[in-house]
Amino acid sequence: MSHLVVALIVFIVVLGSALACSYLRDVLPQHHLSDESISMVKLTTGLLATLAALVLGLLISSAKGSFDTTNGELVHSAVNIVRLDRVLARYGPETRDIRAQLKHITAASIALLADGDAAQVVRMTGPEAIARTEEFQRQVENLSPHNAAQSQLQTKALQIVDEVYTTRWLALLQEKASIPTPLLVVLVVWLGIIFGTFGLFAPRNGTTITVLVMGALSAAGAIFMIMEMNTPLDGVVRVSLGPMRAALTILGQ
Repeated sequence: MSHLVVALIVFIVVLGSALACSYLRDVLPQHHLSDESISMVKLTTGLLATLAALVLGLLISSAKGSFDTTNGELVHSAVNIVRLDRVLARYGPETRDIRAQLKHITAASIALLADGDAAQVVRMTGPEAIARTEEFQRQVENLSPHNAAQSQLQTKALQIVDEVYTTRWLALLQEKASIPTPLLVVLVVWLGIIFGTFGLFAPRNGTTITVLVMGALSAAGAIFMIMEMNTPLDGVVRVSLGPMRAALTILGQ
């Protein structure tokens, strides 16, 4: 289910709860709306609001951490790709084809990530992508050093290749992490109860309806942003590909 659809469901549930309770007040017996009842409902709503705020804060912090981690991994990967290209260049002209292949793989990865489609990101973990990267690693392993300097450069290149692919898999596997569905359901239920009490005790007029709509939009928007930041390689909110593009311009020089 797309993040936009989830946010729309949250908006409908939260706003629908507020509007339903607003009309429910018309049929409730008067003693249900006494000062004592209102005070009790406010205390319970305050508790739920505190819990919801804590959960939202934790989810935002977790999503932001995931986003920043992936962004850092992308920058680190771009740096290592440039390092690998320079090490291969120092090895000698024998690595010209390997360097060209490195540039091609990097350009293909950028194109897939720039598409912003989750299906394209999944392709980066597919058999074809794995075979291509393993073939590149074999080409570096099959180099035949003619002296100690080239042998050291080959060892260093293999270490960097391993770092690049480790960072890549970390970013791609982290992309598959998601917010626990039960936690999200509980949070939406809490928000629905909170907005329901708003509708229950607020006068029904244009101002209160507008405020309730804005509040429901804000709640849905928060859920949407959390889910977007939790998948930083696709969707609307994505990590910048600027470092990878900058690395691509340096490759082969």
